[in-house]
Amino acid sequence: MAISLVKGQKISLVKQDGNQLSTLCVGANWGVIETKGFFGGVKKETVDLDLSVGLYDANKNLLDVVYYEKLQVAGIKHSGDDLTGDVDGDDGLDNEVIQLGLPHLDQNIEHIAFMLNSYKNQDFAAIPFAAIRLYEGTPSSVNEVMATYNIASDAKFSGYTSMILGKLYRRRGEWKFSAIGEPTQDRALKDLLKTTTQYL
Repeated sequence: MAISLVKGQKISLVKQDGNQLSTLCVGANWGVIETKGFFGGVKKETVDLDLSVGLYDANKNLLDVVYYEKLQVAGIKHSGDDLTGDVDGDDGLDNEVIQLGLPHLDQNIEHIAFMLNSYKNQDFAAIPFAAIRLYEGTPSSVNEVMATYNIASDAKFSGYTSMILGKLYRRRGEWKFSAIGEPTQDRALKDLLKTTTQYL
């Protein structure tokens, strides 16, 4: 059963059968903003959210970034940039997914931080069903959802356009996940990556 994440919560990446996860996905899902038109119709405004991951060493130095302009490094792959969101309502699939093969990561990586920001600076509060989930599987197949983070229904994200979701970190040779859930005022990814070091 999936855990609904709250700030500061930690979860172990162990499957129901007791084995440690080796492949993990973080997916972001969202819809378009709908407003009423002058003549009673509905105007749809596309939404471009960007899911990114920052890779840091034990001293919190940034080693690499995976995002819409750099889709892959060893052990990590981004599904690609979604520029619109779900135009016809929630289709149940994630718009952007970052897939991790934990055994294939660079050994210098100790912290992996996941963040989400609005490319067009659209308020999270206005974006329908914006959510992030952590699961075992692939971008097109969900085997087991470990945790979910509902952004759209959380009032603390109102007025913000970027957030730090959480981090993977090594503990005694095993990877664990900690929810951060911190909204930030950062407009650019480079600033968001710098802010994230405070929460590692």
